Amino acid sequence: MNKLILILGGAVLLFMAGCKAVDKLTQFNMDFNSTVVIPVPEGTNLPSDIKTPDVVTNSESTFAVKDTRKDMIEEAKLTSLDLTITSPSNGNFNFMKTINVYMSAEGLPEIKIAWKENIPNGAGSVLELETSNDDLQEYIKKDKVVMRLNTVTDELITTEHHIDIHSVFFVDAKILGQ
Repeated sequence: MNKLILILGGAVLLFMAGCKAVDKLTQFNMDFNSTVVIPVPEGTNLPSDIKTPDVVTNSESTFAVKDTRKDMIEEAKLTSLDLTITSPSNGNFNFMKTINVYMSAEGLPEIKIAWKENIPNGAGSVLELETSNDDLQEYIKKDKVVMRLNTVTDELITTEHHIDIHSVFFVDAKILGQ
């Protein structure tokens, strides 16, 4: 009887290890990049909205490479979103007080996906934002999404700032045929 329990216990452990290995094959990251321009504001402590150009998701081709499809996606979460000032070359985020990033797509409501409040002086030219824990699979399944930045500045800048937006989504999907 003890041997049977030991054998069954070992079989269960092997099965669970195998499931975790298969899960790793169905999990991947999708990166999206966009650029926005922060214009010279007319004042400080005023909210300003800046939309990105359409961000093409290429989800169909990404899913195909990963041996899955849109209808097989189980979950997609934003794991990181960072902003990098590319111009001016000596630019930094000292002028920014808060930033909120929203995502929208055709037929879906706008949703807040990332933010940073009380941005300190000395923030540098790269800013990592906090991200929501929302399941964003319906957004990344779309052909394109739009991000909207809502900013509040606490310093006047005299030149526009070009900012690259880099976001990484963790996707969990089913493998085709399973």
